[in-house]
Amino acid sequence: MRPTCLLLDLDGTLVDSAPGIIASVATALTALGVPVPDRGKLLTFVGPPMHDTFRDVVGLDEQTARRALQLYRAQYAESGALDSRVYDGVPELLEALAAAALPMAVATSKVEDQAERITEHYGLAPYLATVCGTSDGAGRTSKRQVIRECLRRLHAQHVDVSRPLMVGDRGYDVQSAAAEGIPTIRVLWGYGDSSESADAYATADTPPALAQLLATSRELEDSRSRF
Repeated sequence: MRPTCLLLDLDGTLVDSAPGIIASVATALTALGVPVPDRGKLLTFVGPPMHDTFRDVVGLDEQTARRALQLYRAQYAESGALDSRVYDGVPELLEALAAAALPMAVATSKVEDQAERITEHYGLAPYLATVCGTSDGAGRTSKRQVIRECLRRLHAQHVDVSRPLMVGDRGYDVQSAAAEGIPTIRVLWGYGDSSESADAYATADTPPALAQLLATSRELEDSRSRF
């Protein structure tokens, strides 16, 4: 497949954001008097919608999950967002893809204003056509809705969205993109386990490997078009 644009997940794909997320989740649960799970369970908060994880993984009822989400967001905005780092090789990856004229955007389950803040802080924003995240005000709460809005924005910028490709680290990325008819390359340096690669189009274990995979797919498609 020769993609015409890339939709990039943020947490676990471009940025190692686990420290700030885990600390903010622990603060929220402690404030509610809820036992803090072990690290393995806390890592499941990285990627999928936070509200769903409070409810489905920790077992909070709907009202408590919403309160936990409010507390989490306040703590994350105060100190968690920048308790993170860009993965080694990601800036070089984005630079190479930009040089190859492949349009890129972030499509994340993170609240949009914090996603914008992080990409700006780490110098990733210049490579991105848009940063799209969840937004309560816009009624955008699922990854599928984020993907749709991200493609709408790209189309409005005259980007060819006929063959989008998702890049993410979790099965939630793979499933959400597939529901929109979009294949996903699952990166292995994030937080998912091997079972989450089941329906992925391909996998890549390092940013250079991802760059090579994308370059190869574009070269193959170009060579086919010449015959």
